[in-house]
Amino acid sequence: MSMIPQTSLFSWENNIEDLGDNERLVRVLDNLPDEQLMRTLEKERGRGRDDFPVRAMWNMIIAMIVFGHGRYADIIREMKRNIQLRYVCGFMNGKTPDAHNVSRFVSKLMDHQEELLGIFVALSEKLYGLIPDFGESLALDSKWVWSLANKQTKRQRPDGRSEADAEWGVKEYSGVNEDGTAWASKKKCFGFKIHLLVDVKYELPVAFIITTANESDAKCGKELLDSIAKDDSRKHILEKCKYFMADKAYDDEALIKTLSGKGIKAVIDKRNMQKDEPEKEVPASGGHRYYNDNGDVFCYSPEMGERHRMIPIGYDSERDAQRFRCPCAHYGATCKESRTCKLPKTIRVPLGTNRRVFTEIGRTTYKWGRIYAGRTAVERVNSRLDVSFGFETRRVRGMNKMTMMATLSFAVMNALATGSIAAEKPQLMRSLVRAA
Repeated sequence: MSMIPQTSLFSWENNIEDLGDNERLVRVLDNLPDEQLMRTLEKERGRGRDDFPVRAMWNMIIAMIVFGHGRYADIIREMKRNIQLRYVCGFMNGKTPDAHNVSRFVSKLMDHQEELLGIFVALSEKLYGLIPDFGESLALDSKWVWSLANKQTKRQRPDGRSEADAEWGVKEYSGVNEDGTAWASKKKCFGFKIHLLVDVKYELPVAFIITTANESDAKCGKELLDSIAKDDSRKHILEKCKYFMADKAYDDEALIKTLSGKGIKAVIDKRNMQKDEPEKEVPASGGHRYYNDNGDVFCYSPEMGERHRMIPIGYDSERDAQRFRCPCAHYGATCKESRTCKLPKTIRVPLGTNRRVFTEIGRTTYKWGRIYAGRTAVERVNSRLDVSFGFETRRVRGMNKMTMMATLSFAVMNALATGSIAAEKPQLMRSLVRAA
């Protein structure tokens, strides 16, 4: 019979770096600036029973986030079977908390939303100090998170088992098939919405707000930017940002003006708002130059009305305008009236003509498409929330708990990143599968 040599049960105590999956948790716990919160919670507990210490319970909640467990029961089951995890979290007496212990601790934790947000902000600010080009390109998007309930309670005094905050949200999608037929669809969600601002290059969260599922993306996006601008400790986020990417849900003139006023180049997809009027005349063009909703400018020859797409040649910062050039003059395109045409070969279209259509980076240029492709960074962060952090299965009731879970998840993302940088392994700063 094969014999397996018996090793000491606690031989791994002094080699915590070799704990396998638990190493991710160790790295997060080592980089969370949570000491002030722990002291506050310990002071609130006072001299009561301490079967399950505050710090151990906090570490257990962080473990639930790190390992992507969607329910308390999952992390409790993991704690009961994994002695290494119990040791890492700090349960030295052999006891494991039950569901009611975890629920009671989470209720206490939800009373400290400001401190939890402070942990996330501190980590985000640390990344700005560690990574020189962090925050130069930012992307904004929203994500639905379903409530555990499917309707609001009718109770006048809702308890923790009722949903009093969530709302129904609806998104409408439309387009045209290859055969020219139009299509449309609707999606609904009863719950909440995370409006998330991330760094495009490093795919890490910078700022966020939580609303109900029915709130407007454009409105909340502007509120998020305004809140950052008003916070003296965080307004450097907008001062450092060069490019801002978002999908057509954020196609809003007020939002674009806000960004432009702060010197940020908006790269935002747009909705088709000129369905009844496909083309509009360019101001002071004499009725021969028109633009469409995509930002294309066309020239109509004076006599025959021959239509040609003008070539975008860049932004004129002195006049705050996009420049367009006649294709015949630019690269020798043919036009029956090119020899007799007296229209100016180069025109400038002020951005104020329609700031949704004309932006500093021309919508019809290759540069616009290349920069806009970076918007998928925020989609990948949202995907990690679902897959790696358990939001696909996590269902919560109430805005308070939703805010707490989102804040902790984003704090863990940034703690993993700062931990990887501190360990001189920056290539792993986005790794949620392994930490070494």
